[in-house]
Amino acid sequence: MPKKKTAGGTPATVALDAAAVPFTVHEYAHDPAASSYGAEAAEAMGVPPGRVFKTLLAETDGALAVAVVPVSGQLDLKALATALGAKRATMAAPATAERTTGYVLGGISPLGQRKKLRTVIDTTALAHPTVYVSAGKRGMEVELAPADLVRLTNAVTWAIARSQGRGELREGERS
Repeated sequence: MPKKKTAGGTPATVALDAAAVPFTVHEYAHDPAASSYGAEAAEAMGVPPGRVFKTLLAETDGALAVAVVPVSGQLDLKALATALGAKRATMAAPATAERTTGYVLGGISPLGQRKKLRTVIDTTALAHPTVYVSAGKRGMEVELAPADLVRLTNAVTWAIARSQGRGELREGERS
């Protein structure tokens, strides 16, 4: 996969360059009125929502953690807590997420964050040859191999996403 450079880059693309990881930058015109940044990205790029992943911050037993789930699903906080050996998990406040990562909402990337946090990536990422995550700003995504994403974020993979809408469990999950 060729690298498509952008002038100056974002912390995420700088981290990918420094690690010599193949990636492609995809840019699109961000609509400030969009209700879902991830769904907007998938639609604008013509990519199935199951291949575009959103980066969320949660608090688990007093420590912040990163969860990376497909935009077609919802984060299962109980599964995230289990993946990290915690008793419970709650979503971090938006201001905390921005301050901790150095990115704005809708542009939070799992790569190049200000602080290294424990990271969990939903197992569905491994089913794709490449996945898309935010490049660190709204309207910009990076496409890379899921194995590279796992390695660069020092992540564990776990079934942490539920189907959007009805909270259905996937096969093999318990409520």
